[in-house]
Amino acid sequence: MKRKLIILACTALLFGLLAAACAKPPIEEMERATDAVTRAENNADAVTYAWNSIARAREALAQMNSEAASKRYDSAKAYAAEAIAAAERAISEGSAGAFRARNEASDLVSELRSQIDETKQTLDNMRSAQLGLDLDSVEQTIDEARTALSEDRYQDALNLSRTALSELTNIRQQVSAAAAAVASKK
Repeated sequence: MKRKLIILACTALLFGLLAAACAKPPIEEMERATDAVTRAENNADAVTYAWNSIARAREALAQMNSEAASKRYDSAKAYAAEAIAAAERAISEGSAGAFRARNEASDLVSELRSQIDETKQTLDNMRSAQLGLDLDSVEQTIDEARTALSEDRYQDALNLSRTALSELTNIRQQVSAAAAAVASKK
């Protein structure tokens, strides 16, 4: 009886080793994972807005390759699936980030146009051209932001719009201070 158990254990061990030796690397899954990560790395929106997801995809890809090199193919296959999911998430997050940036830049450019018109009206009413305020510079920055927005350079449009908003806020503060000074003299 003891001999039968030993023979059964040896046979099971032999079959286990034979099955492990015959296992094949998940080539197709690994290639799909590599392609997915490459697509994410080459997607401008993903690179700009979803860098963390790309980093996770790269890490999973590195783990996949390490596991495959160690002939742990089930684990390599799992890391391949993780790399694909992270890469697809990066592309999706990048698209969403670009959409948000585009909307924010568009809203800000529109808002700035009305604020400039309002500031011009205030300046005209105060006849304070002698303050030396340069709305032309702000308008030029807004035009650059509008151009960037039309060329789908959303982050540039957003940065330019924020710069114009800052400059316009400074001008409006100067106008308010001048108005307060004029009012206090009366």
